[in-house]
Amino acid sequence: MKTKAYSIDEYDLLGVEREPGKPAFALMAERGTGRYVGSAFINSSRAIRERLWQHVQEHAGPPPKGRKRPATQWVKPGLIGRVKHLRGEEDLRHASLQDFREE
Repeated sequence: MKTKAYSIDEYDLLGVEREPGKPAFALMAERGTGRYVGSAFINSSRAIRERLWQHVQEHAGPPPKGRKRPATQWVKPGLIGRVKHLRGEEDLRHASLQDFREE
């Protein structure tokens, strides 16, 4: 029997990638170090998604050094995302953004 164990942790939100016809996802970094750890699908409730889009628009910022993704809306530091992801992995796998808050 195969089982998957999940963990919920907080990460810095670097930006949101949205492309027509594809699901949106958030780019996440390790808190403190800023090391990119992966992306998390944004499949929260409609209210959370709309609040996130509004915050992303209000906190738009330049891309981090060395990051070039044309469909990404980058954000200034200060948004923290709560992410559910597969436990025991160094980078995010099977991740989804549960909620976010301002620091």
